[in-house]
Amino acid sequence: MHSAIQHILDTTKNRIRACEPNTGFGGLQGEFTKRDFLSAVAAASAEGRVPVIAEVKPASPGKAFREISPEEAAKLAREMEEAGAVAISVLTEPEVFRGSLENLEAVRRTVSLPVLRKDFIIDRLQLEEAGSDLVLLIAGILGEELGAFVELALAKGFEPLVEVHNSQELDLALETGAKVIGINNRNLKTLVIDLATTEELAPLIREHDRKNGTHHLVISESGIRGPEDVRRVIEAGADAVLVGSLIMESESVFDKTKELVQSLSWRW
Repeated sequence: MHSAIQHILDTTKNRIRACEPNTGFGGLQGEFTKRDFLSAVAAASAEGRVPVIAEVKPASPGKAFREISPEEAAKLAREMEEAGAVAISVLTEPEVFRGSLENLEAVRRTVSLPVLRKDFIIDRLQLEEAGSDLVLLIAGILGEELGAFVELALAKGFEPLVEVHNSQELDLALETGAKVIGINNRNLKTLVIDLATTEELAPLIREHDRKNGTHHLVISESGIRGPEDVRRVIEAGADAVLVGSLIMESESVFDKTKELVQSLSWRW
């Protein structure tokens, strides 16, 4: 694991350790009805729109975009929704990505779209902290525990988005009950990004589904720099894209999100 990712995992463990004796976790998941992400993606695709999960992302390792308060997170999410995003991803990791659960909750209250909690989930207690429609589970971090975390997430009312980067992690994901698989084009050991990762793994998911009569929703994550990249991963077999840095770097969150949503309309 790259040192930057290992640092996040270490600080996450410390944060969980500090909270473990405290039984005051929010447990908000039972307070609202889960929004149907799979139907939202299908509806966007049927209308010729690219299903874009737009991300409220204050920072990434080594790069800060902007400080984002809950009020600002809600404002950004509203612009993303108005631009046609199919869901909103919210970073909640506080040390490196500068996210927060407060941002997640503010976004969920503001928009009508499904909301993904994006964090490094390594302990069951984290699934008690706050409610969301989807939760990220990273196969490369959870390893053989992935199946148990998927089952727990489903039992608690989350739609698990299982993230993979290679065929070994994909095999683990396909053994679980997860319906949504994210292909991370970023290697967590080197932080190198290569869209060929989606081109390699998406067909394997399609072949698995063909042979087994199953259906998985495939999301391409990381490295999307414009409409051409969107078209590339969609043509490779992705159903949707998750985009954070490109949107947060732009002068207009609304315009950049809309540009990505309309990527297939610009084919010539």
